[in-house]
Amino acid sequence: MNDPTHAPSAVPEPAPAEDRATDPLAVALGNASLLGVGYLMVRRRRWFAVAALAVTLVLVVRLGAGASPSDEVAMLLWWVTVTAHGWFLARRRAPRGTRPGQRLVALGVTLSVLLAAAYLRVEAAGIERSVSEARERGDCAEVARAQARVSFGDRVADARSTADGDEAVRTCERLRVAEGELDVALVGDLAALKRGFRTLDSVLESPGNDRTVEATLNEFLGDLPTADSCATVSVIDWLRDRKLGDDLLERSAATAQRAAPASLVGCGDDLMGKQRWKDARAHYERVLDQYPGDDTAGKARKGFEKATRSIERDNVLDLLAPRTDAPPKYCSDPVEYSGAERTGKGDNPALFLPSHKDGEDYSGQLPRSWRADDVDDAALVVCMGETRQGDAVRTCPYETHSGAIRNVTYHKIAMPVRVYELRTGKLVSDRKIQISGSSCPPTISYYTYGDDDSGGPDPDDYVAESKSDVRDAFRPLVVR
Repeated sequence: MNDPTHAPSAVPEPAPAEDRATDPLAVALGNASLLGVGYLMVRRRRWFAVAALAVTLVLVVRLGAGASPSDEVAMLLWWVTVTAHGWFLARRRAPRGTRPGQRLVALGVTLSVLLAAAYLRVEAAGIERSVSEARERGDCAEVARAQARVSFGDRVADARSTADGDEAVRTCERLRVAEGELDVALVGDLAALKRGFRTLDSVLESPGNDRTVEATLNEFLGDLPTADSCATVSVIDWLRDRKLGDDLLERSAATAQRAAPASLVGCGDDLMGKQRWKDARAHYERVLDQYPGDDTAGKARKGFEKATRSIERDNVLDLLAPRTDAPPKYCSDPVEYSGAERTGKGDNPALFLPSHKDGEDYSGQLPRSWRADDVDDAALVVCMGETRQGDAVRTCPYETHSGAIRNVTYHKIAMPVRVYELRTGKLVSDRKIQISGSSCPPTISYYTYGDDDSGGPDPDDYVAESKSDVRDAFRPLVVR
């Protein structure tokens, strides 16, 4: 009699979990998601899934943080590796079989990842296009705004384009620094100008930056000329002296030369205000030499003449300065002063220079119309020498205190004079004048020493000149 508890079962028992069939295609598709899903389908290999996910996370973080194209290549190689490894790992396991459910799950996960990656790549490509268009317009501000839209996922999905965008932003930042240097250069800081152009040169070495560099340069050139004409001249001179070439900077910098004539004249005017006559004249002269046909040439010519007169005036004033024991230097080394009055018929105002600081000066007795107040009013310079006894006029006897008779001869006041035309510095007269006057007064004074009166008065003396006598002597010098 059979025991019913040991009767054979009509339904076979399921195979152990480790002996279930593995679908290689499902495993490969699952691993293609880079999430290790395929490894989860392979029994006793779940730790592979953890390792694969860890590597994927490392690569994702690297891509998101640095957007390096080399990391993108590493991610592609990793995708190929884990996909192929899942396929071969499943094929080596027995039994193998088709698992539609596994395939659908793997396909769903992988398609989700691929669709997300595709969306992010399209988004990254759009941002790259915006960045490129902004660069073409030379709009660095828009480059920064467009690149700011890049997300972590965009960097993971398209490392190359996002890396290019980052480089464009860095380039624009360098141009911003160069722009600051060029702004400082506008006040005449040539060191800052040199640094700014060095940056522009280095940015131009990389392709695709012509427009952004041109925009930066045009903004700089648009600020020329500045309110400080002399600073503008310094900038223009530096640009002119740069090593010539055929690049964008040389072609654009040439536009600064258009501001040169007006800036040179403006700087000359500023220097005139500071009484730097020689420097001012040099600036006016440059306009006349380099830009003779410019509208500013007439103003430069007037400035040149004014500066020249100022230089001559300072020189004349230095030569006219009185000296303690000698005539002013002008009397031995006359120079022209083109700002002086012209000589002509009638009264010619003159500057009267005595023989030395304390020498005889009769100019105070001359008419006001004959005397000039300064070099700008004068037509002549009269250098007066030491007075001497001139022609004898009369001899008169005088009784001394002791009763002796002594004769005194009176002489005209003789004076050598040299007359120069101030405008040209030419000698127009070299002669001796004699001033007449009254003689033989009833009494005269003389010095005695103690009780000795034997000497008596000096036997020769000068006449006593009057204002009219002085004028008569000097009239031929200044009146024509």
